[in-house]
Amino acid sequence: EVIHVKTGDTDSVGHTDNTGGSRVTYTTGAAVHSACLAAIQSLKERAAEKLEVTPDVIDFVDGVFIARDIPDRSIDYKQLARQSSAGGGPISVVGTVTGLPPAPAFAVHVAEVEVDTETGKVDVLRYTAFQDVGKAIHRDGAIGQIQGGVGQGIGWGIHESYVWGEDGTLLNASLLDYRLPTALDVPPIEVVLIEVPAAGGPYGVRGAGEVPIIPPLAAISNAIY
Repeated sequence: EVIHVKTGDTDSVGHTDNTGGSRVTYTTGAAVHSACLAAIQSLKERAAEKLEVTPDVIDFVDGVFIARDIPDRSIDYKQLARQSSAGGGPISVVGTVTGLPPAPAFAVHVAEVEVDTETGKVDVLRYTAFQDVGKAIHRDGAIGQIQGGVGQGIGWGIHESYVWGEDGTLLNASLLDYRLPTALDVPPIEVVLIEVPAAGGPYGVRGAGEVPIIPPLAAISNAIY
């Protein structure tokens, strides 16, 4: 609640790979984690100077820098940051991550459908998605990503299709004619988050964004079958 994130642009940061898909929390999170550890180390050095001890005896606990075995010598990071702005300059660090090991993600989806055997119309009545997210850094965000992926997958499975004319012209080229699922077409989607930490990311996080769009087609097809 005391962290403020500034969105950078190509003028304010060096070269980075793309930010998209399932790699953002995993790779950017690892870089942020690395930068935070570097910031803490830099602050320990400044705290040691203020407390007149060496940096190797400084511990950082609950936002306070404490001289080990000398509990009456301590300073919280807000005080230290204020003093740093007057002397020593701002704390500026860089976190860089390369060569992270793959963190594959896994999901199992269950679809319950109703089929009108006269018309072939299919309704998805209920949907459950189980997904290993490694560690849910933001639970509501992870659940929302999975529900969004399922919604898209339902569209692919039973709504969306290209209609071509005999001359090869696309006949449903606008969103008025290309059938996307609406809120009326998407059933209650229950999400079960499973947390098996990955080896490389911060706190064991895995990517969550792309995984849930893959299983719905198969789950719905099998349910219809």
